[in-house]
Amino acid sequence: MKAPLADRIRPASLDDVVGQQHILGQGKALRNIMESGRIPNLIFYGPSGVGKTTIARIIAQQTDMRLHKLNGTTASTADIKAVVEELDTFAGMNGILLYLDEIQYFNKRQQQTLLEFIENGRITLIASTTENPYFYVYNAILSRSTVFEFKPVEPEDILRAAERGFDFLRQEKACRIDVEDGVCAHIAKSCGGDVRKALNAVELCALAGETDGDGNITVTLDTATQLAQRSAMRYDREGDEHYDIISAYQKSMRGSDPDAAIHYLARLLEAGDLPSACRRLLVCANEDVGLAYPQIIPIVKAAVDTALQVGLPEARIPLANAVVLVCQAPKSNAVYNAINQAMADVQAGKSGAVPRQLQNKHYDGDEVEKKGQFYQYPHDFPDHWVRQQYLPDAIKNTVYYTPGDNKTEQAFAAYWKDIKK
Repeated sequence: MKAPLADRIRPASLDDVVGQQHILGQGKALRNIMESGRIPNLIFYGPSGVGKTTIARIIAQQTDMRLHKLNGTTASTADIKAVVEELDTFAGMNGILLYLDEIQYFNKRQQQTLLEFIENGRITLIASTTENPYFYVYNAILSRSTVFEFKPVEPEDILRAAERGFDFLRQEKACRIDVEDGVCAHIAKSCGGDVRKALNAVELCALAGETDGDGNITVTLDTATQLAQRSAMRYDREGDEHYDIISAYQKSMRGSDPDAAIHYLARLLEAGDLPSACRRLLVCANEDVGLAYPQIIPIVKAAVDTALQVGLPEARIPLANAVVLVCQAPKSNAVYNAINQAMADVQAGKSGAVPRQLQNKHYDGDEVEKKGQFYQYPHDFPDHWVRQQYLPDAIKNTVYYTPGDNKTEQAFAAYWKDIKK
C-alpha cells in the first residue's frame, strides 16, 4: 500500500520545511539547537500537520543515536521497557533517541517510567502533542524538557508545499499534470494551516482530475473546491482549539466587537457545536452586560430557546441576532464582581449568625434577655424602605455591590440614594 503523499515527500532538511520560522529561521532557538549537535529533551506542541514529526525525523537523522519511535495511542509500558533494555547493548552504546508521538495519551505511570533515563541523558526524548503540554504532560517530564510551540502554517508557505506536491506527482506518474490557475492558492487557503491536509488535497485532485487519451491529467479549480471545501476549519471538541474558539467568542462579545463575535459563532456552528454557542452567549449576557441592560437576559434566553428548538442551520439566525445585541449593549460586571467577592468571603469563613430580626422563628429561649424579633416590614414605611441591619454582625459594613457607570445602574443608585439619605 502506497504511503500518503505527505510521507512520500517529507522534507529531509530544514531548508525544505515550510513554516515555523519563529523557531526554525536563521538564528532561532530550535535551529541553533539542532545545528549544535547536542540535542536536549524536547517537547513539540501544536496542531496536526505543521511539521512536528518532520523535525523530529530530521533531528534523528543528524545524530548517531539509536532511534525508536512510539505512538502514545498504541504503545504500552512494555514497549518502553523494551527501549530501556537496549541501553546496555551494542545498539544503544551512543545513546537512544526516543520519538514519542501523541505523548498526551501516555498516563502518568508510563511517563514516570522514562523519567530516570531522560534525567541521566541515556535516553533523549522528543515528544510531540497536539494538546497543551502544561496540562497533559507530567510535571517532572516537563521540567527536564524544552517546549517549542508549532503554529498553523501560513497560506503563502503552504502554497509552496502544494506546488511541490504537484511537481512530485508529475515525476512519479511520469505524465503531464496541468493545474488551473488558483488551484494551489485555494488548497493553501482551505487547509486551515495543515500541510498534511493540503498535500492530501493535492493527491486527491490528481486522482480526481480529468484524464485525456494520453494519460495526462487536468486539475480544475472546481475539482479543488469540491475536495477542499470543508478543510479550512480546525476544530476538536475535546482539544485546545475548542477552548480557544469559545474563549475568543465570549471575549469578542465582552469587547463589543460584533464582527469578531459573529466570526467565532460561525466557526462553532460550522462544527455543529450548538451547545457551546448557546451556553457562552447566556453566560456573557449575564456576566458582561448584566444590569447595564437587564432586559437582555430574557431576550437572549428566548433566542437560545428558539435556536435549540429549530436546530441547525436555522439556529444561526436567532443566535446571530442575540450575539450582535450582546456586543452592542452597554456593559457592566458589577454584579459579577459582587457575587464573586461574596462567594470568596463565604469560602473564607467570613459570615456569622443571621441577625435576629431576619431569622425564621418567632420565639426566643430563656438565654435571650431582650425577647422579640424586632423585624421591620419595609412596606409599612414611606417609599417601602426602612433602615435596619441585614448582614451578620461580623461583616455588617461590607460592601459587595458597587453600581456600574452605565445609565441604568446609575439611575437605580440615584433613586436609592435619595430615599436612604
